[in-house]
Amino acid sequence: MFINQSVTEFVIVGFKDIADQYNHTLFFLLIIFLYIFISCGNAVVVLVIIFESRLHKPMYLFICTLSVVEICIVSTVYPTLLALFFKGKAYISFDHCFLQMYAFDAFLVMENYLLTAMAFDRYVAICKALQYHTIMTLKTCKILICLCWLLGFLSPLGTVILVYRLPYCGPNVVEHIFCDSSPLLTLACSNSDINVAMDLSVSSFTVILNSIFIVIIYSNILFVILKMRTSVERKKAFSTCTSHLIMSLIFYGSVAFMYIQLQESYSAEYDLASAIHQSVLTPLLSPLVYSFRNKEIKSFLKRMLKIKNY
Repeated sequence: MFINQSVTEFVIVGFKDIADQYNHTLFFLLIIFLYIFISCGNAVVVLVIIFESRLHKPMYLFICTLSVVEICIVSTVYPTLLALFFKGKAYISFDHCFLQMYAFDAFLVMENYLLTAMAFDRYVAICKALQYHTIMTLKTCKILICLCWLLGFLSPLGTVILVYRLPYCGPNVVEHIFCDSSPLLTLACSNSDINVAMDLSVSSFTVILNSIFIVIIYSNILFVILKMRTSVERKKAFSTCTSHLIMSLIFYGSVAFMYIQLQESYSAEYDLASAIHQSVLTPLLSPLVYSFRNKEIKSFLKRMLKIKNY
């Protein structure tokens, strides 16, 4: 095994072309706005669920946890984005680079498993409605959430350690918006086939397994909904899982492009676009989808605004 002794820091230049052509300040302010909006939006969802006792139900605990994960994702990536647009490039130490890589991958995996757990919750609510409160107890929900966090922290550990132990003797320029395995592997001074294979295997297993599980769940949900007698019942059932389905499509659409790709055909621009999608679009839409489409959350927010007006 090799341990890096040459490179002590990496230079991240994910937006070098944009930075050269456009006003740094405009994009810097845009990133600040996005970070505040995403963090506050998800924080509002978390606080509403915590303080509204009627929302202490499995579905809302999953939404609350998902919002926490979204805040963690943007907090991992956006400091580097701010430095990119403030200085045109971001400097990050060797160890901090891999810590950022590990944190982003871990939270991404958590979100992956959370969406699967939420799909299971919707399956039980629609297909096993009479048994819902027996199957999806608060204890079961908390166990599933803990498993999501545990799997999130454990899954990328092996990949990060292997990439960390590769020799990096230069160059040290990362054409990305943060430290990630794909651009770092292109900078390694030795053969990284094992790392590529492991990275692809772990990410493929996690994404494909969970996406197949969600497809199977929604196939069963659709089958049950189509068998319902009235359009009112079908409409109510569809509305129950619409928000989750939207977020699943957004998440897996971006993750599929970001991680399930052969390293031989690696494109920095392609990977960069996928990373922006995952670190901006998904966290941005998550609070909007779950708050504006949820009657209980909207009702609580309206009551709070009325109280403040008085």
